[in-house]
Amino acid sequence: MNKRAVRLLRVALVAVLLWLSLAAPVAAGQIEDGWAAYQRGDYTTALRLWRPLAGQGDARAQRLLGVMYTDGNGVPQDYAEAAKWLSKAAAGGDALAQASLGLVYYAGRGVPKDFAKAAKWSRKAADQGSAIAQGLLGEMYSSGQGVVQDYAKAVKWLRKAADQGFAPAQLDLAAIYAHGLGVPKDYTAASKWFRKAADQGIATAQGQIGFMYDNGLGVPKDPAQAARWYRKAADQGDATAQSNLAFMYAIGRGVPKDYVQAHMWSNLAAAGAPASGIYHDVAVKVRDHVAALMSPEQIAEAQNLAREWKPSRP
Repeated sequence: MNKRAVRLLRVALVAVLLWLSLAAPVAAGQIEDGWAAYQRGDYTTALRLWRPLAGQGDARAQRLLGVMYTDGNGVPQDYAEAAKWLSKAAAGGDALAQASLGLVYYAGRGVPKDFAKAAKWSRKAADQGSAIAQGLLGEMYSSGQGVVQDYAKAVKWLRKAADQGFAPAQLDLAAIYAHGLGVPKDYTAASKWFRKAADQGIATAQGQIGFMYDNGLGVPKDPAQAARWYRKAADQGDATAQSNLAFMYAIGRGVPKDYVQAHMWSNLAAAGAPASGIYHDVAVKVRDHVAALMSPEQIAEAQNLAREWKPSRP
């Protein structure tokens, strides 16, 4: 299962629970009582309240059972059972279940991977306004998975999701504009959407907006801003940003020249980037270059910093 699919599925399931917390009416009922129990970690009570409703065909309860089986809260974790309950809820017209089911088929979690079914359920949810489904559908039109590749439709659906603040769609839309995929290349639009996703903590977007500032693409050239955004992405473990940040420290662009920092970040980038990729090669060259200019004590300090470094969360 690809990492993006897992991340999107996690976002979808979090959205399910967030929706319920925001939309639950004041009047008590089995769904709302179950939600209160779920919030305090009383999964047994939540399950006792929701399972009978699910058996009676209540789509909300069916969806929430799917979430419980996905997370293993109150029940053994069982992706196949989760898919079963999400399928029932989706068939009942529940948009959040349809969006989640689309991601389940896209990722092949609990069901055989099936892009056509992923597109089918994503479209149903997208038509109901689900940003998660709109984002996935846009990506599928961009890649031609489960649907005929169509960049115009990709932009249409990604824009709908991006306008709702869905960060993965903002990132995908920015990439389409940056590379001119089916649309005229537009660095201004690309930088706008990279920035929106970056502001939500998406490491790839942070690294990309740093690159835009570094090269003056769609934004004024600003090495200090570039280094700031590279650092945000690097702190989350983005190897490309780590490599770029190391280079900035090595030559003193946007940051004070600092060989210890350059060595540390290039060491981390070399370890995290694909061995055959350009950023791995750049990181190794930067590390070797600054090492020749450092004292043994400085190298030991940089190596110790790299060993002790841990990625942060946005």
